[in-house]
Amino acid sequence: MAITSIQKNKILRVINVFETGVPDGKYDSISIYKDGTVNGVKVYQITYGRSQTTEFGNLKRMLELYISRNGMFAAPFRKFMSKIGKLPSLKDNVEFKSLLKTAAKQDVIMRQTQDEFFDIYYYQPAFNWFAGQQFTSALSMLVIYDSFIHSGSIPLFLRQKFAERTPLNGGDEKNWIKQYVDVRHNWLKTHSNTILQKTIYRTQCFKNQIKTNNWDLAQTIVANGTPIS
Repeated sequence: MAITSIQKNKILRVINVFETGVPDGKYDSISIYKDGTVNGVKVYQITYGRSQTTEFGNLKRMLELYISRNGMFAAPFRKFMSKIGKLPSLKDNVEFKSLLKTAAKQDVIMRQTQDEFFDIYYYQPAFNWFAGQQFTSALSMLVIYDSFIHSGSIPLFLRQKFAERTPLNGGDEKNWIKQYVDVRHNWLKTHSNTILQKTIYRTQCFKNQIKTNNWDLAQTIVANGTPIS
């Protein structure tokens, strides 16, 4: 169930392309989407960083980690901490958004914090699920990690749409991954949220890797038009 450092790096680079368009990721990237949920209502929110954490998700935890490391911009961030994750959104706050961008560009501690944060809050939970369900291939880990980054988990409602079991439960790993990718692709493609419809390049990429039998990720992966070797 080991994922090599080379495979992990390739997985991270593919996800970075999906999230920010470049293999190394854009640490200062900010987007505004109506994909936050507050009391069951969809709201606009800031998404930020190398792998795009969200204002009504884990952004506050990332900045708490940055402040605890005494980052260069820790002091000016403190006044915003009580506002993050609460309405109204900070999406129109020019000072806060400028601070996010400046910290990522000028302070290596912010970039290091993001690397640590995304590993702790996304990669490790995804790997624990991968290992716990007895998956073994690097492509499986890529599919699972992408689902944790993009959807927060391996959603149960999607798992209930196909018959194959995970390896832990006696199923075939490759069949499970194929069926999960197909189901997730169709769900995104037909989603009522047009933003999600536009993200099927992710699942199409995985379908391409399955087709070429790239289970160890040794082949070049074309992630949304960008080759990752």
